[in-house]
Amino acid sequence: MAADNEPIRLTLTMSPALNAKLEQLATANCATKAEILRKAIVLYELAYRAGLKDQRLGVFDKDECLVTEIVGV
Repeated sequence: MAADNEPIRLTLTMSPALNAKLEQLATANCATKAEILRKAIVLYELAYRAGLKDQRLGVFDKDECLVTEIVGV
């Protein structure tokens, strides 16, 4: 049994298109694919918790106008 602080390794199956998108994001952000996936999980949790509080998650422009609302999480 692994200790509580030991990393857990996962195997992930995805389409070639999704893998290409992940590669693009990692390259554009000077990050690894694992780092991008970890950040995605944090963002998903934020959206999930906001939904539990009847709050919305969105993207705003520099004038604080809503550009995109994140839905379906």
